[in-house]
Amino acid sequence: MTDPVPPRPASAFRLNLEQQKTRAKELLRSARAGDAAASSRLAAVVPQRGAWKLADAQHAIARELRFESWARLKAHIGALEGQRAAIEARAAAPDADLHTLHVRCGSDIQLTLAQAGFVGEFLEHAIPYCQGPVTLGPERHELMARFLVEAYPDARGGLLYERELEGLIEGERRLERVGGEFERIVLWMEHDSWDQLVLARVLACFARCARPRVLELVSAREFPGGQRFLGLGQLPPEALRLLWSTRAAVTETQLALGSAVWSALSCDDPTGLAGIARSGTPALPIMAPALLRHLRELPSIENGLSLTEQLILEILAEGSRTLNRVFFLMQTQREPLPWITDLGLLHVVDDLLRAAAPVLVREPAAPGARAFAQRLTITDLGRAVLRGARDWHSLEPPARWVGGVHVQPRASGWRWNERQREPQRTPGR
Repeated sequence: MTDPVPPRPASAFRLNLEQQKTRAKELLRSARAGDAAASSRLAAVVPQRGAWKLADAQHAIARELRFESWARLKAHIGALEGQRAAIEARAAAPDADLHTLHVRCGSDIQLTLAQAGFVGEFLEHAIPYCQGPVTLGPERHELMARFLVEAYPDARGGLLYERELEGLIEGERRLERVGGEFERIVLWMEHDSWDQLVLARVLACFARCARPRVLELVSAREFPGGQRFLGLGQLPPEALRLLWSTRAAVTETQLALGSAVWSALSCDDPTGLAGIARSGTPALPIMAPALLRHLRELPSIENGLSLTEQLILEILAEGSRTLNRVFFLMQTQREPLPWITDLGLLHVVDDLLRAAAPVLVREPAAPGARAFAQRLTITDLGRAVLRGARDWHSLEPPARWVGGVHVQPRASGWRWNERQREPQRTPGR
């Protein structure tokens, strides 16, 4: 007798058709009763040509959940329920036909894959190319290890340089070997710059190293549900089984694109990467927006702030906030393409506090509380930077990296021109 499948917490991406029917009826009832909010929700997607009908409310509900139609919503729910039934029936593992390795830029879906019935091995390649130094020189591992230790001191109880350096070197060696050890490798990636830069690294590796007989990609731009799709880690097991059916073979053109992106990312001149982003990357359409978002971490030509720094100060300009609240607003509302982790955001805030003159002040968290309980308040100088009345780099913030570009205060270097969507070389200040 097999053990039952353990229950999972409710997910905003696990939809119930009867619940959605009820929501549609309630929306229609409220709109007919004169509720302004309900009427506005209906009018946003269904132009009123007389009295609203139930089909109109169903269409509005479907669109709010990011479906094109009510029929698409019903089909999606049916497909998810079918996959859930397969999990509960202990159906054959989806990946049992070949010796399979699942590659991901984090550990967020490792347990979920197992709960979904997958039996292949798992490889995590979670190096923050989107925030740390990326170079091709002999010191590349040392630079990244030093960044990890300095930027994420709270991770895993404190990082040791030697351990991180050894892990980076062994991780690269492992990536170069796996192509000859498995029959099939499947890359699981979403649409943000964290994932897409890791994808470029992995593709560049397979372009020059041994490849498995089958190399496939699960590429997730969106997944409909009751909240904003941020990444694969949000999804229940049945959703991963559904995405498994969308996987596609990696092409030679995609391998070449990965190599080109990796080479451009590691260069100290960002114009090549900007050119690739402008191409639209037709071989991997979701990569171009991620590259553009990464380039917006260059200092703005307007005030010297990266886009992440800009968004943090804009949120604080509306009022004092805990860091936890800042992170929530970034992920759910402000960030156009969410990519940064909580520890990554903490690192950016720490750097904002390390400038020669403060653009924000911090009220520490209570003893024993998590660092994200700290409260942040923008200063008058921070507001001046936001307006462009002061340049952020004139306040001597810490040096940082954007791929292969070493951003250093007051030095000549690259800045981002948002209006022209391109990097520009600027003199020192």
